[in-house]
Amino acid sequence: MDSQICVPISNQSPYCYHFHRSSPKFPCFIPKALRPHSHENNKNFNKVTLLSPLSLTKRAFNSSALLLIFYGFFPHNSKAFSDKDLDLERYTDFEQGFTLLRPSSWNKVEKAGATVLFEEANVGSNNVGVVVSPVRLNSLGEFGTPQFVADKLIQAEKRKESTKDAEVIGVAERPGQGGLQVYEFEYKVDSTRGGMKRILSAAFVASKKLYLLNIAHSDKPESPLDTHTRAVLEEILHSFDALPSK
Repeated sequence: MDSQICVPISNQSPYCYHFHRSSPKFPCFIPKALRPHSHENNKNFNKVTLLSPLSLTKRAFNSSALLLIFYGFFPHNSKAFSDKDLDLERYTDFEQGFTLLRPSSWNKVEKAGATVLFEEANVGSNNVGVVVSPVRLNSLGEFGTPQFVADKLIQAEKRKESTKDAEVIGVAERPGQGGLQVYEFEYKVDSTRGGMKRILSAAFVASKKLYLLNIAHSDKPESPLDTHTRAVLEEILHSFDALPSK
């Protein structure tokens, strides 16, 4: 994979990020214009209080670009899930080395910047996507704590003109395949472009690749996220993992 990934937020606004040799461990993001099966003991999303904002150091990353990776290839408009149960099936990418559960009725679509993206039919803003990109990290812990990453994501989101409010709901860490670190985040964003939405994300590093899962769902006051749908989304979140080493 090239060391540059272009992620268009709109047809008029392409964004890119690069990985540079300036740091031996941390990816340097530069904007172009700006389980096998899930582990049973990890099905509960243990929320912890977000730590106070941490001071930036010269090793800190460009958080706006990381936010772009999580959000960049997802549409702005939001609608609720259809009033029907979602059956899940396992999706495995043997070439990239990851696996997760996905709604079986959703369509797999091509999107610039996304390794894989699944959208609900006629409601593309409800989606599950994965981005895989090369890094110089051996583990996510070398990058920072889950609270550190969540804090930077929220700071970047709040700087966007379209964002009215952004709030972290939960941050967690769980073991993945072979003991690798998997970070999980849950937060909500109120935007002038799409209204209130709930975001569930997971990230891990394996084989010098950064794996990012993003689950986006509408959570508006007039149609809030229901308990069943939330449980399904969390099951998808906890299923995201690396494949066993050959």
